[in-house]
Amino acid sequence: MTGRKDIFSKKKRSEVMSKIHSSNTKFEERFFVELKKKTAQEFKTNVKEIRGKPDIVFENKRLCVFLDSDFWHGWQYPRWKQVLKNDFWKNKIENNRKRDRKTTIYLRKHGWKVLRIWEHQINKKLDETINKIIENLF
Repeated sequence: MTGRKDIFSKKKRSEVMSKIHSSNTKFEERFFVELKKKTAQEFKTNVKEIRGKPDIVFENKRLCVFLDSDFWHGWQYPRWKQVLKNDFWKNKIENNRKRDRKTTIYLRKHGWKVLRIWEHQINKKLDETINKIIENLF
């Protein structure tokens, strides 16, 4: 481990981390509601049967949309990775980024269009982000 020691015990850290949801987060739920309002297209959410468990899937258009958290998926990670306190977090985010790249490549090779949307895009430019999805449906 590099840097400072975690301020929580392993048990407490586990408890804290267990409260973080990987799907149906607030920003995802808000996005789903707005997307439903603006498109007549049917979509499914958190589809386990498709590699990577896309957040949004338009099956009839073969479009997978991933809503990536800025922290967990490492938006501009090379710029801020040095602030992480230990290797656990660096490894976690780096592995997430590798998995995301592999998943995107796999899905595209198998005939899917793939969109990856960052959390900050949803928070700052919701309408633009939804329009980007709608454009990819046609």
